[in-house]
Amino acid sequence: MSDAYKQLTTELSASIGGIRKDIPEVMKGFSAMAGAALEDGALSKKTKEMMALSIGIATHCKGCIGFHVKALVGLGMTREELVEVLGMAVYMGGGPSLMYAAEAMQAFEEFSAA
Repeated sequence: MSDAYKQLTTELSASIGGIRKDIPEVMKGFSAMAGAALEDGALSKKTKEMMALSIGIATHCKGCIGFHVKALVGLGMTREELVEVLGMAVYMGGGPSLMYAAEAMQAFEEFSAA
């Protein structure tokens, strides 16, 4: 799989589509949970996506980084907001999170250029 985030998210989406066919009820439940978790409430959808990105960085999930950065760019995330999220992720996850924070910056630059 490529390290380019647009390609990564496209490839993962295709693979997830196959999983969706194999275990439709599980995926329906996962999608419902994601939709409910991301609804605007006391926290905005954008804030919740920032939290998800930070967790994705801290747990070293490149797919999570790609999908959540893509969503955040669509929600109007600024570079200034991104670097604050990256700071929190590095604070919570230490050195390994710093490496994945660099990955998130790469994804942001890629999706923002589109």
